[in-house]
Amino acid sequence: MEQVLDVYKRPYNARWPVVCMDESPRQLIRETRLSMMAACGRAERYDYEYERCGVCTVFMAVEPLAGKRIARITQCKTKKDWA
Repeated sequence: MEQVLDVYKRPYNARWPVVCMDESPRQLIRETRLSMMAACGRAERYDYEYERCGVCTVFMAVEPLAGKRIARITQCKTKKDWA
């Protein structure tokens, strides 16, 4: 693992960019009830109930030494989306 982390210590070279990629599935939810307002001595209250509105996948590509990033959100997760 240390050898992989050493890649991030290299100086910037446009010919050999360091690109990091990741993906994260996310569940889209909506609250079904309004929160109860805070009162004196009591914090605002939220109900745990929610409505599921589907899923999405967040793809992120980062070139940290160049200060660049690309984020893309898709409804499905396919090989083509990852590529």
